[in-house]
Formats: sequence, C-alpha cells, structure tokens
Amino acid sequence: MTTVIIGGDAAGMSAAMQIHRKKPKENIVILEKGAYFSYAQCGLPYVIEGSVQEVSDLIVRSYDVYRTKFHLDVRPHHEVTEMDSERQIIHGFNHQTKSSFSIPYEKLLIATGASPIMPNIEGHTYKGVFTFKTIPDLEKVLDYMADKEHVTIVGGGYIGLELAEAFVTHQKKVRIVERNGRLSKKWGEEFTNQVEQQARLKGIELSFNETVLSLKGNEQQEIVAIQTDQHLYHTDMVIFAIGIEPNTSFVDKVVEKLDNGALVVNEFLQTNLPSVYAAGDCATQYHRIKEENDYIPLGTHANKQGRIAGMNLAGEKKTFKGVIGTAIFRFFDLTVARTGLSYVEAKEKFKKANKIQYKGMDRAGYFKQSQSLLIEIIYDEQSRRLLGAEIIGKEGVDKRVDVLSVALFNEMKVDELEHLDLSYAPPFNGVWDPIQQAARRAKNQSK
Repeated sequence: MTTVIIGGDAAGMSAAMQIHRKKPKENIVILEKGAYFSYAQCGLPYVIEGSVQEVSDLIVRSYDVYRTKFHLDVRPHHEVTEMDSERQIIHGFNHQTKSSFSIPYEKLLIATGASPIMPNIEGHTYKGVFTFKTIPDLEKVLDYMADKEHVTIVGGGYIGLELAEAFVTHQKKVRIVERNGRLSKKWGEEFTNQVEQQARLKGIELSFNETVLSLKGNEQQEIVAIQTDQHLYHTDMVIFAIGIEPNTSFVDKVVEKLDNGALVVNEFLQTNLPSVYAAGDCATQYHRIKEENDYIPLGTHANKQGRIAGMNLAGEKKTFKGVIGTAIFRFFDLTVARTGLSYVEAKEKFKKANKIQYKGMDRAGYFKQSQSLLIEIIYDEQSRRLLGAEIIGKEGVDKRVDVLSVALFNEMKVDELEHLDLSYAPPFNGVWDPIQQAARRAKNQSK
C-alpha cells in the first residue's frame, strides 16, 4: 500500500513517523515543495531577536536523516499542482529536475500548511518587501536588514508584534501599520492598551486605522516608502504580517472546504473523501466551546493533528479531541495569554455571557519580586460554565492560562475554580491565586 503525504512540515512528518513506527514496511512518499522538512516555524522571529542562535537550531531533522535512518521516501522540491481524486493520482512539478511527475495513491494526507498573504498592490515586488513564514523568508530578511535603519511592519497581530520586538533589539526604528483601531483586535481593550503602551515605551510608532495602498521604490527597485490612505511613510523595509491562507488551491473541488480554503476534517482527520486526510494549517480544527469547525493555525495543533492522522492512516483508530483557542506571546517585558472565547466571541454564542476582571499580584503581595497581573474570566451566567479567559502580566501568566485551559477543556464551571488545589509558596503565589480571586468575584457578581 502506498501512502502519499503532501507537505513535509510538522503535521506531515509527525504523521509519517507514526505510520513508520506502526507499519515499518509501509511505502510512504513525502512530497515537499521546499527544501526543509519539519522545523519550528514559531521560532523564526527569535533568530532575529537573538534568543535562538542559529537557523539550524530550528530544524528537527534534515531530509537526509529521514532517508538514511528511517528509510522514508522524502522528496524535496516536489510541488503538487493537481489532485485527481477519482483516479487517486496527484500531479506536480519537480523544481530540481524541471520535470513533471504523477504519483498514484491508496491513501493521501494533505499537510501543505498555509502561506502568508502578500497583497497585490503596486510595488509589492520591490526589494526589501517581505512576508515571514519560512526559513527562506527568515534568511532573506537577515540578509537585507543589516544596514537598514527603518522597518515597517504591516499588521499588529502575533507575528507583527514578535517581529517588532526582534527589530528593536537591533536598534531599528520600527513602525506598525494596522488597519484596525488597535493591536491584536481579538483581545480585550484593557489588554491591548497595555501592549500599545509597552510598544510606545520601546519607541515603536503605531499607525492605526490605516490601509496600505501602494509601495514606492527607487531606480534600483528598492522600497523607499509606504503609502497608506492617510500618510506617506519613508522606510527601508516592509514586512507584511496580515494573516495566512491555507495552501489548498490544488485540491480537487469535490473535497469540502471552508470559505478561506481550509479543508474540513472529521475527528479522525478525514475529509469527506474517506481515503483523503488533512492536518495542520491547511485543515480545520474542531472548537470544543463553539462546537463547530474553526480555523486556528498553531504549531501545537499541527503536531497533534499530524500524529493522530498518522495513527489513523496506519489503521489505529484515534480521534482529535479539538481545541479551545489557547495562545500566548511575549512582548518585551509583558506576557499576554488567552484561552477559550473572548468576551466578544462569547456574546455571539451565549446570550448570558458575562465577564469579570481582577487585578492582583503574581505571587505573595509582600514578596519583593511580586508584579501586577490582570486577569479576565468569561463565563455563562445561566449555566455557570467557564467560557474563556485573558491574562497579561510580567510573570506567572503561562502558569495561569494553562490552569484555565485545562478547566475549559473539562467544561468546568466558573464557581469550581475557587476550590482548585493550586500550588502555593510566597515566591510563586499568594494563598489565593488570582484565578480564584476572579472566580470568587464572578460568583458575587451574579448574586
């Protein structure tokens, strides 16, 4: 039996390794458009920032290792361009040999990930204009940035903020252009206000409610300015971080997709075609709280989905348990995290959604190193079910968001949080954790 995997990213290689371990004699063909297999994309900004020393540190295994140690048929530079689901054949182009190829399959896993969006505007092909998603993207930015002074980042989401911090560490002048009225619009305003304050404190210029219309270049075809609907900003580099879109344009039209192109999968990671599976940034993720398919492309989801898809492809029935939207990022001295639904999302799904905010300390208040921490808990007034949370602070945010993510995953009620047996010692916490303090206030708020 031949199993073909399209995409050598985390999802694809996680699946391949599961099939290999359970069925060592299985014929597995892995086709990758680029040159790199299975690397940590989330670590790319930190190579620029300096926390990661070398690009090679992000690579889990080279394709030579997959070939020689695991005897997998990995094929770099193989781009799939067409899928014939009726005949179960895929067609593509080998960029090394400059020749076409066709491969029949009995089972197929699509793990092609997603690509950053580059707007089709005047000047987008100038030198110094980038997107940021892959190792080649990183290498191009590193090569270009050395003698440049001013960097413009279009987009104020996770990637935009991580890149802004990275460039500031190199003493670059940074501007973020955001078409909305604030950064990270999915978060509550009290949280994004702190992020914006931190950005300005670090010298980052913020331009809100502006849409990029065109890019201006010089005679050498190098970027020199960015034109929005309000201003002309001079700049030496532009990075677009305005979102991603699933790499599924080649997929047969009979395969069900969301409007954005993400392939709809069931709990076994199967598409509507039983022999075709999908995992990672090109596929949907079932949201446990919304109780519907969603699209939340994160590395942790890609690895889990790939692993489970691999088990199913190997004949072992396993289900993907879904996601609840847990995310975290660092922005200079701040850590910002969320899990579950935001208050705006909760109000759309639950008529009785409510929220409570609590500002406390990350450890015992009398402890010298204690820092303030803001937590917001979202819950349903009627059922008392916990629906989501947002947290911002300098330390202890990661611990608390993970506690709340476990509570959400297990459908706990907000009133139950007060009774959790959480760790306590003055260097780490107060006798009542901020989560419990917020939960207690939610209980009192409802009386």
